[in-house]
Amino acid sequence: MTYTREKPRITPSSEELRRTIPGWGVDLDPADRPSYPKEMMQETGAHWHFPDRQTPQPGREKSTEHKFMTPVFGTAQPLHGLSGAIRRYAYTFSEGRTAHWLLLIAGDRVDVLESRIAATLSGRPDNPIAETGVLREFKDHAYRTRFGQHRADLKHQPIDLVLWAAPYVAIASSLYVAAKALTADR
Repeated sequence: MTYTREKPRITPSSEELRRTIPGWGVDLDPADRPSYPKEMMQETGAHWHFPDRQTPQPGREKSTEHKFMTPVFGTAQPLHGLSGAIRRYAYTFSEGRTAHWLLLIAGDRVDVLESRIAATLSGRPDNPIAETGVLREFKDHAYRTRFGQHRADLKHQPIDLVLWAAPYVAIASSLYVAAKALTADR
């Protein structure tokens, strides 16, 4: 096809599609469409065309793609600490950019690390053995059922151990470095 000033008709017409594709266009008639009653405008008694807006809070993260915040948004877990700063920075990027999503993931990982450090410093550290259910692997032949079954989770099981242990190793090493720095001053 050569380029011309006129826009070429690339898409086939409805009649041609109906003739060449069996069943094409069967839902064009609203009477034949099962979802048609849902598409009709019905009187619901709502007193608004757009919901009442929740009072926006300053510093609230908002996507760059949207003109304003959604009418209702969560306030139960405000952003805090380094993870909050990372997440706020993520919202300076468009949702179509990889940096936006990678920064949100990094903020989540930092938040986990912050919460584990806070739990350790408060004297109530996490109990990874009980919380992960690793002891269940050794009861009722659960570990044996993993082999010979072509299970997909066997392939990522070694990396699960690394991902599970990495935050604890980071906490332990930072506590060791901090303790060593404190004792070196004396």
